[in-house]
Amino acid sequence: MVSSTPFRCSLPPPLLCWFILLAIIFLAADGDGGGGAAAAALDTQAAYLARMKEQFPGPGMSRWDFSSSPTPDYCRSFPGVTCDVGGNVTSVDVTSWRLSGRLPPGICASLPWLRELRLGYNDLRGGFPRDVLNCTALEALNVSNSGVSGAVPDLSSLQRSLRVLDMSNNLFSGAFPAASLSNLTALEVANFNENPGFDIWRPPESWLAALPRLRVLILSTTSMRGGIPEWLGNMTSLTDLELSGNFLTGRIPVSLARLKNLQFLELYYNELEGVVPVELGNLTELTDIDLSENRLAGGIPESLCLLPNLRVLQLYTNRLTGGIPPVLGNSTQLRILSVYRNQLTGEIPGDLGRWSPLNVIEVSENQLTGPLPPHACANGDLQYILVLSNLLTGPIPPAYGGCSPLLRFRVSNNHLDGDVPPGIFGLPHASIVDLSYNHFTGPVPATVSAATNLTSLFASNNRITGELPPEIAAASGLVKIDLSNNLIGGAIPEAVGKLSRLNQLSLQGNRLTGPIPETLSGLRSLNVLNLSENALSGPIPESLCTLLPNSLDFSDNNLSGPVPPPLIKEGLLESVAGNPGLCVAFRLNLTSPALPLCPRGPGGLRRGLLAGGNAWAAAACALVCAAAALVLARRCVLRARTDVAGEGAPTSPASRSSSYDVTSFHKLTFDQHEIVEALIDKNIVGHGGSGTVYKIELSSGELVAVKKLWVPAARRGGSGKHDVAGSNGSWMGDRELRTEVETLGSIRHKNIVKLYCCYAGADSNLLVYEYMPNGNLWEALHGCYLLLDWPTRHRVAMGVAQGLAYLHHDLMFPIVHRDIKSSNVLLDAGFEPKVADFGIAKVLQARHGGADSRDASTATIAGTYGYLAPEYAYSSKATTKCDVYSFGVVLMELATGRKPIEPEFGDTRDIVHWVSGKVAAGAEAAALDKRLAWSPYKEEMVQALRVAVRCTCSIPGLRPTMADVVQMLAEAGPRTPTKDKLDNTNKGDDDEQQVRSTD
Repeated sequence: MVSSTPFRCSLPPPLLCWFILLAIIFLAADGDGGGGAAAAALDTQAAYLARMKEQFPGPGMSRWDFSSSPTPDYCRSFPGVTCDVGGNVTSVDVTSWRLSGRLPPGICASLPWLRELRLGYNDLRGGFPRDVLNCTALEALNVSNSGVSGAVPDLSSLQRSLRVLDMSNNLFSGAFPAASLSNLTALEVANFNENPGFDIWRPPESWLAALPRLRVLILSTTSMRGGIPEWLGNMTSLTDLELSGNFLTGRIPVSLARLKNLQFLELYYNELEGVVPVELGNLTELTDIDLSENRLAGGIPESLCLLPNLRVLQLYTNRLTGGIPPVLGNSTQLRILSVYRNQLTGEIPGDLGRWSPLNVIEVSENQLTGPLPPHACANGDLQYILVLSNLLTGPIPPAYGGCSPLLRFRVSNNHLDGDVPPGIFGLPHASIVDLSYNHFTGPVPATVSAATNLTSLFASNNRITGELPPEIAAASGLVKIDLSNNLIGGAIPEAVGKLSRLNQLSLQGNRLTGPIPETLSGLRSLNVLNLSENALSGPIPESLCTLLPNSLDFSDNNLSGPVPPPLIKEGLLESVAGNPGLCVAFRLNLTSPALPLCPRGPGGLRRGLLAGGNAWAAAACALVCAAAALVLARRCVLRARTDVAGEGAPTSPASRSSSYDVTSFHKLTFDQHEIVEALIDKNIVGHGGSGTVYKIELSSGELVAVKKLWVPAARRGGSGKHDVAGSNGSWMGDRELRTEVETLGSIRHKNIVKLYCCYAGADSNLLVYEYMPNGNLWEALHGCYLLLDWPTRHRVAMGVAQGLAYLHHDLMFPIVHRDIKSSNVLLDAGFEPKVADFGIAKVLQARHGGADSRDASTATIAGTYGYLAPEYAYSSKATTKCDVYSFGVVLMELATGRKPIEPEFGDTRDIVHWVSGKVAAGAEAAALDKRLAWSPYKEEMVQALRVAVRCTCSIPGLRPTMADVVQMLAEAGPRTPTKDKLDNTNKGDDDEQQVRSTD
């Protein structure tokens, strides 16, 4: 209580009164000094925040406004800054602010009360910000996804305070900081996910006693090796344990069952063996478990399926046997079941999804029998049904037709039967409907018009009847249609020609009648058109030849009239065989199979020789005959000269050419002498490690490119064990040449460079290709003679993606290129891309013998630095996902205009990490090619960058297939009025990245 009596000095002596007054004045003065010190401290904080703004320029920092005052009220007005009641900065959080720069020094002295520093999803330069090690009050440090490289320093100075440490998704190298982590006794969260550059290491057992509070331990892809330590089972505070992607060996320790608080257990992408411990069923708090991509055997423990909180069960790509425990159908929490690529038998639990919000069923590539689970979509959350390659029977449950959330419906390669529910064809959000290789009946209904997001419709090898509905044209996003080998009749609808994105139209083996619609010639993206084995009639529209050199097949129909000359020129007469009414307008010795001459019409001309249409063919015939006579005469003269000159005389180019063996893959309009004689210095356009490239203009005016490869001395003629080539030499003696010839000689695609022929000689081999006047993509992007706009770059990306998708998915055995890079993408006169240089390509033959036989392997690493997938550092396996990664790098080049390796990216960094950091921070626009700053297609370029990031994911299984990439790029194409209308129908695919899918 304060007295109201005025202060009087009458009682004490006057001197004492004055002393008290002086004391009061002194204390007041001291209080003013304390306020000054506090003000100075606030000024220091403001000064440091101002330095941060200077070091991290960008739109994010514009919200820190110092324009009105050098000491603004940052506690209230600065986003990301938090203060205590005394105005002391306790937290700085600039996560995903798209910042790029270095953290200014002096943070701990300037912000002494700092407890949380969150810098994730930015671009931090200069390595780990060592200055934070002096912040002894720091409790949380997050530098995730920030491109930080170099060694991790000793963190021991933070031992008393640090609770949360997130260093994930960076480029750290050197020794893993295991020892200094042991000193962080207050640590609760340690996340080092996705730092593959660390030296090989193992966690020390000292962590058990030193880190009693640790709840989250994420060490995935950190170069950890050996087995899973048994003592981890004693770290009973753990709620999250993730050790994936470390090539761990041995068994899963039973001791992990003692982690009573564990909610997340992720051990995928290792080499673990043995069985899944039944004891894991004791982990009653477990919600997510992922043991995929290992070598686990035995059955799926029923105890695991009984866990009350289980949401995610992922065990795919192992060697598991037995059935899926029926008790899993009683789960009330299960969202994801992914057990594909095992050896499971029995039925899918009948009640699966009945009581739970099921989102994903992935059980493909097993030996499962019985029906599809009828209640899978009971709760309306199901997005993925992937049950392909099993032994399932029965019809598709009618309820599936109303499961509108479905994004992918794949039931191919089973024994399913009955009519397909009409709603399946009209699923509004589905991108893939795959019904192939079953026993389905009924028609393709008009409801397909509702499938506005559909890109792939596969229903081949069934018993589908009826006619193809014209309403299919309303599914305007379709890229692939395969309805081959069914009982579909009627005419091909003209409206199919409106499907502008269509890449594949396979209708062979049906009962189609009527003419081939000329509207199909408008499908400029079409790579495969197969109408064989039907009852089509009328002529082959010559306009369809604009689709060449893609795969066209009209064989075994009732077509009539003259064969269009371009088909003859391309040597595609086999594609029209089995049509008795077809004829050729002129006789060529190379015509095979033999076709009759077209009947003569009025005026002595053969029917079908329209004015200007085929007149060239008659002239060509005469020219070929004349040329053949000249060649024969020339050979006789040259042979005579050679005989006179004797063995010691030098030989002319012409005489050398007579020693070449020719293997042709297309109808040739030139002679080998014309090629050999043009191999002179002035025609050289490039040199490589294995030979020289020539640009040769033929007498016809056509340009070709010739790659001349020298035969190693040990392989040239002679006898003994080195006589691989024989007396005249052979391309079979050179592995790289043999690979290129075998690969290119067997494929036809508009985005694969055309190999005309191969000349095999004693001292050199020649490959003759179509000539690409615009050089290669590397020169176009990084040279200085032209600037490609985004629509052109997108067309290049689409073409390369379609070519690779053809190699990976459309051949009997997939072909892995293994050296995809911008310099191996050639550009024709219209900047249409052609994938070239198949010298180290690998054909993935189908093999047997377990999980390890799925990927072909090579003895040495192949490819080019900057484009190599990271798994090459640990394995020499060649898989299609290696090509996907390399393509992602090329796509980044297209969008950014940068080279794969540039000094600006910093030490041990490349374009992948640079772009990934930008995308993760939401700063995609800052990564785009500045030369296209004026482009109206920035959003499409950003979408392409996001596709590139998915392609370059460090975990191969998370990369999309090239078929998926084609689809994603089609959706991210340059905006058109049609595309604008479709924008609202193309949503939902982003969720697919959450599922590691078999398709």
